[in-house]
Amino acid sequence: MRRWGLIITAFYAAVVLVLAAPIVLLLDYKEPTWAVLKIYEWWGTWLYVGILVAGEALLLFLSVDTSWRRAKPRQHVAVTAILASFFAALLTSSALFSIEVAVYGDRPPPLWEDKGDLFGITVIGVCIAFWIIWGGIFYKYYRGSSNMVSRVVAWLLRGSVLELLIAVPAHVIVRQRGDCSAPVVTGFGIVTGLSIMLLCFGPGVLALYKKRLDAYSRTSQKLS
Repeated sequence: MRRWGLIITAFYAAVVLVLAAPIVLLLDYKEPTWAVLKIYEWWGTWLYVGILVAGEALLLFLSVDTSWRRAKPRQHVAVTAILASFFAALLTSSALFSIEVAVYGDRPPPLWEDKGDLFGITVIGVCIAFWIIWGGIFYKYYRGSSNMVSRVVAWLLRGSVLELLIAVPAHVIVRQRGDCSAPVVTGFGIVTGLSIMLLCFGPGVLALYKKRLDAYSRTSQKLS
């Protein structure tokens, strides 16, 4: 089972690496095709992909360790809550900033006007705040659940769909308006929504596969 987890993680890493950067360029339209190499040279690309792949691996192995057990899990609860809340915060922040650029475009909101440092601090603060809020929600409502991973993955899948329903129209708005930097924000939102949506399929597939193996095991025990 762990071998299948490694295979799914490797496949997810390949998909994110091959598709994420080109999608950003296709959504932006301003950069030439060869500029995708510059994206791979930027350390932030590898950091972002590394976080997504590490999250996929953790969710897969947590799903294998704690799913389909009758006893309540005594471990991994906090890890699952921290991990799931991080991705939920990423989706929430992407949706929020997609709405912001759809309304204001390249112009900063009145609160951030002529205060460039405040904008960066606010972005980080919003992400951390959502991380803490979602972490508390996941931990409170799912700490006694024997299939916490499956539940939070289902929530992340719904959240990624909702985030795409916000980021895609926002991207259409900023593209038609001819904004310069706003499409980068909405493009990142679209890539994030797609990446987390794909991330959610791995634990779901592995959990279904393990359930089928457990069913075969019970059947063979009855026959013997």
